[in-house]
Amino acid sequence: MKGMEGKVLTGVFELEGFKFMGLDGGPIFKFNPSVSFSVRLGSVEEVDKLFNQLVDGGSVLMPLQKYPFAERYGWLQDKYGLSWQISTGPQNKQVITPSFMFVGKQFGKCEEAINFYASVFKDSKIDMMMRYEKGEGQDADVGKIKFSAFNLAGQQFFAMENSAEHKFEPSPAISMYVECEDQEEVDAYWEKLSSSPADEQCGWLKDKYGFSWQIIPKALPKLMNDPDKKKADAVMNAMMKMKKIVVADLEKAAGQ
Repeated sequence: MKGMEGKVLTGVFELEGFKFMGLDGGPIFKFNPSVSFSVRLGSVEEVDKLFNQLVDGGSVLMPLQKYPFAERYGWLQDKYGLSWQISTGPQNKQVITPSFMFVGKQFGKCEEAINFYASVFKDSKIDMMMRYEKGEGQDADVGKIKFSAFNLAGQQFFAMENSAEHKFEPSPAISMYVECEDQEEVDAYWEKLSSSPADEQCGWLKDKYGFSWQIIPKALPKLMNDPDKKKADAVMNAMMKMKKIVVADLEKAAGQ
């Protein structure tokens, strides 16, 4: 792509056992707090240390202090624009957890979305839903989801909603990556999740709540990393023209 020469196409890395994939996508999409990453640690000292490391060069969204729900908590945006919620709290194997924020047009749809996602992914369960009570937030918040925790295919997520005015909405800058065994699985997730054909591109889709997902067959990275550069480039060119990934067409491009 013109102007992107030398930039990172994809980079995969792990933090505390949580796998991330990053890429340089250009200036079109920007991070915002509609998706943040929650980190729960065992002590106030650990929270303070990590918060101060991450906020350097960034900004504070909620100050680091004691709250009714945590001995220590703070919400920040780091120098790259990514949002993090750092707090003390119950410890489990998953230290870093993606967190969805439903605001603006999506306010009031948090519970519906959680139930929808749980119906889409196998081995899913809803662990908890805490609701706003009278006197918390604004009048419109009462009964809505203050905090929730749920699992999709063994991966933990958090979600919350708030009626206050927020100047952001879900952005494709952050997407959830779904690794699929085969074309049948790709087709099934695509049919259930995609709600905006205009936003479909290269395995990316946008769901009916505005959040983005990548529905990727295991065959794609394998074909793209073929040691034969000619074949790998042909697969890349074929993929760039696709909306939903079609494995047979990738294999055809690779000469298989």
